[in-house]
Amino acid sequence: MKHVIFLGDGMADLPLEQLDHKTPLDVADKPHMDLIANFGKLCTVKNVPDGMNPGSDTANMSAMGFDPRKLYSGRSPLEAVSLGIDMADDDVSFRVNLVTLSEEKNLADCTMVDYSSGEITSSESALLIADLAKELNTPERELYAGKSYRHCLIWHGGPKHNDLTPPHDISGKKIENYLPAGPGAEVMLDLIQRSREILRDHPVNLKRRDRGLNEAVCLWPWGEGTRPSLPNLFDVYGVKGAVISAVDLVQGLGICCGMDVINVPGATGTLATNFDGKAKAAIDALLNDVDYVYIHLEAPDECGHQGLLEEKIESISRIDHQIIAPIWRALEKYRQETGQDYRFMVMPDHPTPISVRTHTADPVPCGIYDSSASDQKTVELIAKALENNGRLIDDQTNQPTKIIRPYSERAAVQEATRDERYRDIPGHQLFARFIDQTSPII
Repeated sequence: MKHVIFLGDGMADLPLEQLDHKTPLDVADKPHMDLIANFGKLCTVKNVPDGMNPGSDTANMSAMGFDPRKLYSGRSPLEAVSLGIDMADDDVSFRVNLVTLSEEKNLADCTMVDYSSGEITSSESALLIADLAKELNTPERELYAGKSYRHCLIWHGGPKHNDLTPPHDISGKKIENYLPAGPGAEVMLDLIQRSREILRDHPVNLKRRDRGLNEAVCLWPWGEGTRPSLPNLFDVYGVKGAVISAVDLVQGLGICCGMDVINVPGATGTLATNFDGKAKAAIDALLNDVDYVYIHLEAPDECGHQGLLEEKIESISRIDHQIIAPIWRALEKYRQETGQDYRFMVMPDHPTPISVRTHTADPVPCGIYDSSASDQKTVELIAKALENNGRLIDDQTNQPTKIIRPYSERAAVQEATRDERYRDIPGHQLFARFIDQTSPII
């Protein structure tokens, strides 16, 4: 059996007045997600354990089958693994964003304008980090370039507990009350101040200024942690897995648990990512020796953080039509030719609501489809729908028919209300059932 998890980062949301109290999932054109929910299982999943920060680190760790309460050691170390950084036991890794601040002279008076510096390109940021490293690296602390605005600082023997705020949590806010505090705060404040001076008139920023783009004003540290240790996926679950993501964090999780990491040219983690390339890479892996693919799409999360409603709706539709649709068609064809069944799971890791522009810990809707659990009539209906861009066709009229149970937050809550078994399932527990082909998922 083949298994695919379609992870739409931050895809869940809250009802919005401008959408007539509906959510982006309600209004997005997503017929294939609706097919999964209509003919499969629909439940609510709790990827963020009570008391833990609703980060993509804890949430994706849970969605990938591991209990963050037992195994989580910080966000940045997972990204460091993806970057090939060999951490010692006493090393502390920090995520450092390239951020855009407002132009006030006094740092504390500045506002967090953009946590991503206008989704700065990796080629631009590599030049910035290289020049920052020349000036800021010491025997104790080293900067490493990552992707886009996401980079890494390793502090040998650094403090393990700090009071650092994710920049995406304070978009549009004055930073005075969110500057580094606690152990190592002076070093981190110096990092911010000195990086601000170095980057002020950097050639990369001058070019961005001329183009009207947000500049990378300074570094912003957060997400610290120590070297991670996860069990091997194959040892725990007996499947060979691969991860497809543009995000170092998710790639790092895959590496830590022994999954193959498939790099896709043009994968950016934004709405401009190479959706088609990601789908093709997943199909190629699944039709060869890979049992399970975790395909992670960052675009909805980025749109949520930036408050971009129409773009978030579009990202959901593109995931449906450019990721789920071709993979489903390929695996259904493969099933017909070989008899090998497949299971799909579609869900977010956490919500990133447009109205709050940051993560919440709320449960998320999860749709699950198992081809081996479908009767012949269902298989035929789905096959016909896949030929018609995901639209379910009425046998009598040969016209598109309405989905009874769509994929949405509201529908998932309704299912969970009807049956407690479908309510707020811990992500790592659901994964264990999903990947075990010998028993029903729920």
